[in-house]
Amino acid sequence: MGKLLLLDIDGTLLDSEKKLPESAKQAIEEAKRNGHDIAIATGRAPFMIGELQEALDVDTFITFNGQYIVHNGEPISKTVIDPAKLTAVLEFAEKQDHPVVFMDNEQMISSIDFHPNIDESIKSLKFPHPKYEKDFHLNNPVYQALVFCEDHEEQQYHDEFGELSFVRWHRVSCDILPKGGSKAQGIHKLIKATGHSIEDTIAFGDGLNDLQMMEIAGQSVAMDNGHPATKAKATFVTDHVDRDGLAKAFRKLGLIK
Repeated sequence: MGKLLLLDIDGTLLDSEKKLPESAKQAIEEAKRNGHDIAIATGRAPFMIGELQEALDVDTFITFNGQYIVHNGEPISKTVIDPAKLTAVLEFAEKQDHPVVFMDNEQMISSIDFHPNIDESIKSLKFPHPKYEKDFHLNNPVYQALVFCEDHEEQQYHDEFGELSFVRWHRVSCDILPKGGSKAQGIHKLIKATGHSIEDTIAFGDGLNDLQMMEIAGQSVAMDNGHPATKAKATFVTDHVDRDGLAKAFRKLGLIK
């Protein structure tokens, strides 16, 4: 059996312009021909990755940092955040003038009509400002949420909500997950479906939400554009995503020629 390659999206598969380098596309196609399996592992929602799935012909993915997992097009794990906990975060955040965005597998909904921090961070993913519906989380399953605050404002959420994890992915935004929710937990669930062992997994990433994935994978590769903590955790660091870093890593690992 080949390796299971777990690929982060932003800064790993997609370059700084949010485009898929041709070198990465070709490397993935060759790796598949060589018997390796490809899975996307991202903090993004399922509705945010359709175009990339189509470009790579990949229908196995870990989304929402492990909260929503699909194997061969079929959901195998869905983990919903307790709506009461989300209500508590929303009430706390509103006092700080920090908006919240809720996400299910099909859409994202904002707790406020418009906020510049939402606009800035969501636009970085090439998506428009989400629609407004304050109580969305009370009537729909929410797999991941976002709270919009700057780095120096983040600690209060860790202190106040010990049963939740807050993982920064943008200058003004943190993912909200249940404590213990991560891409790493997603991998454990996914390999049960694929039949791979953890030793046969290779994780590729760049961000703080990739740290736990890199800790448990058989091997791990950080992009040169990655966070220092991620680079320190990886088996090795490849070149920048804008300089064909993913394809170079595939060659170094012997996945392709």
